[in-house]
Amino acid sequence: MLDGLTRRQFIEISACAMAAPAIGWPNEAAAAAAPAGGTLVVAAAAGSPRHFNSAVQSGIATGMPAAQIFASPLRFDDQWRPHPYLAERWELAPDGMSLTLHLVKGATFHDGQPITSADVAYSILTIRDNHPFKTMFAPVKQVDTPDPATAVIRLTQPHPALLICMSPPLCPILPKHVFDNGHDIKTNPANLAPIGSGPFKFVEYKPGDHITLEKYDRFFLPGRPKLDRIIYRIISDPSAIVVGLEQGETNFLPFAVSTRDLTRLAKKKTLGVTAQGYQGFGPINWLAFNLLRKPLDDKRVRKAIYHAIDRDFITKKLLLGFAQEATGPIVPSSPFYSAAVDPYAFDLKRANALLDEAGLKPDARGKRFSLTVDYLPIGGPEEQQNIAEYLKPQLKKVGIDVQVRSAPDFPTWAQRISNWDFDMTMDQVFNWGDPVVGVHRTYLTSNIRKGVIWSNTQNYRNPQVDQLLDEAAVTLDEQKRKALYAQFQKIVVDDAPIAWINIVPYNSVYDRRLGNLPTTIWGALSPMDDLYWKESHA
Repeated sequence: MLDGLTRRQFIEISACAMAAPAIGWPNEAAAAAAPAGGTLVVAAAAGSPRHFNSAVQSGIATGMPAAQIFASPLRFDDQWRPHPYLAERWELAPDGMSLTLHLVKGATFHDGQPITSADVAYSILTIRDNHPFKTMFAPVKQVDTPDPATAVIRLTQPHPALLICMSPPLCPILPKHVFDNGHDIKTNPANLAPIGSGPFKFVEYKPGDHITLEKYDRFFLPGRPKLDRIIYRIISDPSAIVVGLEQGETNFLPFAVSTRDLTRLAKKKTLGVTAQGYQGFGPINWLAFNLLRKPLDDKRVRKAIYHAIDRDFITKKLLLGFAQEATGPIVPSSPFYSAAVDPYAFDLKRANALLDEAGLKPDARGKRFSLTVDYLPIGGPEEQQNIAEYLKPQLKKVGIDVQVRSAPDFPTWAQRISNWDFDMTMDQVFNWGDPVVGVHRTYLTSNIRKGVIWSNTQNYRNPQVDQLLDEAAVTLDEQKRKALYAQFQKIVVDDAPIAWINIVPYNSVYDRRLGNLPTTIWGALSPMDDLYWKESHA
């Protein structure tokens, strides 16, 4: 039992995609009365970030500190409702062709300069032109700045995901006077020593060791942040992470996935474990195929591999019942999920028949062909290395010889996969709140971008899928969008460019003396300005 939730309940979270703006913030009263001061030490298991500019870099390693360094126009609660943040109010045009943001008065960057609509315009256009999520701000035509406190985002087409794109992980507001300095934004020196607009300012970064942030005393929300500082300890050894939490050397571990470690840590009375705070991510663990490689260019071969994988064994035995089977590209907690797809039941007989049909007959030793499988080398072995190793004996049952190839670090793996130097790879990819943001990028033909990780690295091409996704990206009616995404899921699951394995069961482990743990839809990638220690804590 995790904070009153069964293992199955904590991964079956219903969600509402869009809601009317709320007034105030759910934890406002508690935060105002909470004691101030103290240091939070976060166990950062995602590795060392390349830099801290989440306008041009996705991922947990960059996103966690960036959400504290930079503010965004809106923030979201745990019910998918938008709330004021840098924008104190906003209006979405009835035709969906513009969004007007009215900025809070008196907000400043960490160097004391005022935050204006020019900074908002610069940031949104920078994200549009440089962020790996190409579809996120693709419809943005321009950002008008009629006065310093008003920014009008004008679109080329309606954008149903626009409000969610105003979130902390997706829309950091950068100081134009700092970043617009003639350097390429992706290699700008300011990315490593950023001046931000959020509750905490950057102090120090030692790659492989720690990141230190300190309270910004002139933060635009009165009485916040509550903490004096946040230190991210970069720890790659899973056993060291567990011991550090047990001994109180670290106080918070977000994005925890090791079922064995969670079971152990849940027994510690001083620690709590919760699955709340991950609704927005929609994380899926999957096996991706390179459709440029034979015989994986044959749909029958991909289907055969999918049928040969026992996902029930993976979720119940390898993942100890913590994980739910995935059925396709959209997670069950999304309002756009459809179960009307081929479930790819575990069926070795069917797998063998498909391979025979593809003309891949076994030789005298029962071998049909060989493939290499890679795996993401971060986040612990359970959902990546262990499943990759499982595939070796499992696929041998249908005559496929599998060799497991490891990578020494994330950059090596990312370079291989983004440059299409692979047969199959295990991977974890997020839905990012709305399919326009996190799903389209994997399946659109237009997003086949060599050298860009977490794009359409499978080289999957289907004009009908492109058409459905393009239509869903401009449709404001939610029921029509659901119908379009249902068709998309049925087609893409039948094409099987990916074997979707399981929903990633993210959890947070935390010191029970902490109050206002980040349990919004973005969890630790949301501002922790209202998090506090319930008692004095240095």
